[in-house]
Amino acid sequence: MNVWGWMGSAGDPSLAFDFLLAHPVFWVLAAAIVFLAFYVRSVIGFGSGLISVALLTLLFPIKEVVPVVLVLDLLGSVLLGAYDFRQIHWPELRWLIPGSFLGLLVGSFILADSDAQDLTRFLGLFILAYVLYAILLKPERLPKISLPWGLPLGIFGGVIGSLYGGGGPPIVAYLQMRHLEKRAFRATFQGIALTDNVLRLFLYIFLALLTGPLALGVLLLVPPVLLGLWIGNRLHLRINQRAFLRATLVVLALVGLKYLI
Repeated sequence: MNVWGWMGSAGDPSLAFDFLLAHPVFWVLAAAIVFLAFYVRSVIGFGSGLISVALLTLLFPIKEVVPVVLVLDLLGSVLLGAYDFRQIHWPELRWLIPGSFLGLLVGSFILADSDAQDLTRFLGLFILAYVLYAILLKPERLPKISLPWGLPLGIFGGVIGSLYGGGGPPIVAYLQMRHLEKRAFRATFQGIALTDNVLRLFLYIFLALLTGPLALGVLLLVPPVLLGLWIGNRLHLRINQRAFLRATLVVLALVGLKYLI
């Protein structure tokens, strides 16, 4: 029996507004996943896209999940970016943004024309390899890389962002190896995430991946986004730098294992 068969015959599950209203169990499950994802996003600065896509695709089609999560991530990026605006480290964005734009173009066309889930094993291996590397060196002792590394890692992040709903892992690796303080890390990530999300939004509309019914369905998931961000921010302001770095690696490891399994 599939993951939602026990809930009864509901037809093909969808994140469209009408389906969620007609099937409140799916709505509640989707809201719980979104709350968890944005709680994590607020605590460590990233992860909402990858967590949301990883869990929502157990219930809904990936080509619906990715554009819906995009809009929710855009909201999260705007809110966290405004809150942390003065903490953004602008030199990083000069390299990350052009790379992300190139990667988004490639990834969006792959998503439109193929089954992106066939490519998840490579992503999982990349994430776990980086986590193992960081653990062996200890995250606070990672080598410091130069600013131009933001271009290739931004490209990689852009491709992943289009395919899986969040380009976090390569960009997290870059920002960790730039040794930013936790608040600057979160703020700078929101800067690249906001740019990424706006570009993807236009691409998804152009490619007809984001439809009217899905856009309306997003409205039903905004409250858990706001609650997750608010509660998560309270913890972010309290944890120390070492705990912050280790929390980022834990989330990356879980996401990497999910994509391999």
